Amino acid sequence: MKTNILNKYSLLAIFVLFLGAGCTKDFKEINTDPVAYGPSNFDPNYTLSTAQLTYTGSIDFSYDTWRGNLIYCSTMMQGLSTVVSYWAGDKYMLNEGYTAAYWGNAAVGAYIEQVRPIVDAVEFTKGNAKYSNLHNVARIWKAVIFARLTDLYGDVPYSQAGQGYYTSNYTPKYDKQQAIYMDLLKEVDEATNALNPAGDKVAGDVIYKGDIEKWKRFGNSFMLRLAMRLVKIDENTARTYATKAIGKTLTSNADDAILAHDVSGSRVTQNRNSQVLLGDGGQEHYYVKWSKTFIDLLKNTADPRLGKVAVTKLYLSDGSKDQNANFDANPLVQKGMPNGKDLSSVPSQNISSDPFYTTMPDYSSPHPNMLKRNGITFILSYAQTELLLAEAAQRWGIGGSAATHFNNGVKAGITGLTPYDASMAIPGTAADTYLLANAYNAGTGLQQINTQYWLQSNIQLDFYETWSNWRRTGFPALTPVVFPGNATNGTIPRRFPYPVEEAAKNGVNYREAAAAVVGGDNLKGRVWWDKQ
Repeated sequence: MKTNILNKYSLLAIFVLFLGAGCTKDFKEINTDPVAYGPSNFDPNYTLSTAQLTYTGSIDFSYDTWRGNLIYCSTMMQGLSTVVSYWAGDKYMLNEGYTAAYWGNAAVGAYIEQVRPIVDAVEFTKGNAKYSNLHNVARIWKAVIFARLTDLYGDVPYSQAGQGYYTSNYTPKYDKQQAIYMDLLKEVDEATNALNPAGDKVAGDVIYKGDIEKWKRFGNSFMLRLAMRLVKIDENTARTYATKAIGKTLTSNADDAILAHDVSGSRVTQNRNSQVLLGDGGQEHYYVKWSKTFIDLLKNTADPRLGKVAVTKLYLSDGSKDQNANFDANPLVQKGMPNGKDLSSVPSQNISSDPFYTTMPDYSSPHPNMLKRNGITFILSYAQTELLLAEAAQRWGIGGSAATHFNNGVKAGITGLTPYDASMAIPGTAADTYLLANAYNAGTGLQQINTQYWLQSNIQLDFYETWSNWRRTGFPALTPVVFPGNATNGTIPRRFPYPVEEAAKNGVNYREAAAAVVGGDNLKGRVWWDKQ
């Protein structure tokens, strides 16, 4: 039986989410309706639950996850590969509706489903001693939400976002990413330090169930992630905040920030990645595979995770979504599918041109234990955090030995698959053997660290994070796909362009932000921290 509290809060969280899903001009009236929630009967714990759940993906059939995390990020980063024609990211095509999906619109997406509830939670609890811990957890979570938004798009509405009810400003300015990052670091630092284990219980927390000590470790670990984003553009700030986090980050896999889904709310509460990769909306179950780049790296280094995360013959026909119980998890037979192929009549483009092609079921799929509808979403892991600490140690000689943190991160990644399923456990001895064969070398340290980070984020199915970390480090060195008619001249995309509907909804601010993008408001443009 599940021990998480998602079941308890999911239905009310859904209600609160729909309550705020109407058009912006009606938001004040909805929230001051005398028969609805008000200052005397509103519990901000529920809006925290909503913001946590929707960060894992939209309630509208994984709207943003399908398009942003999977169609674009997973394939651009060569974690997954596909021959499905509308998966534009695999060939660096531009589908403006898909790149805008994470930002969203009046019904779905980050601003309506994540920003609005978390801003409400922060504002409602401000200055209220009864909700001191909740207020600071909400501040941290607000930073988590906006960090991904600005990483994907660059300058975005931040300081005025979600404030329509409080300020009647429905055309928020786009804050500069530099200013956003400085405020995110400040907010996470202050909020984390203000958390009090002896204070109020955060009842609506569906990640750590109100464990304030874990939230303190999460806050410092997330601050480290934010800091390391800045190594190319503002190394002094990066080092300052990384130093603050040392000794206060996640301590083991037991500290991983994970949201466990359930099936009680159907699509609303089910795992977002799973809904797509099980083929609920198309034929992704059959035609989306692990990339050749990903599988080859695991095979070439004898990585013990290969036999746990990849299987062949999971689906035997594009006409059936029933999983084959006799799938093959033997590491020796795993085969990744090359990116940049399709099912067209052009011989060089068709997947059959792959010299290793036999049949589609012979390509490796994610293990079915990773695709459970009641499975988990990784938010931030101990393995990732130790790898970032390794990089800080390698770059600046702070926080201990880079080799020790590297070994900790790799071992945690290898032994940390059990949140997916207990059967995916890998013994520590297997990790030790792997590390002996793939020992840390300071001369190639940054490459090793960030290649492992790429592997770890792919295995966590958090391809947003894979893309962001790759853009700041360039590791691993991926060979771009060159497909006819691509939108980037055969280079891996660097950011999502702004939604075109912003021109009508927030035209003045949109045009100013679009004009300021280095490289232009397109897939080749760069966010502030992605210095060339």
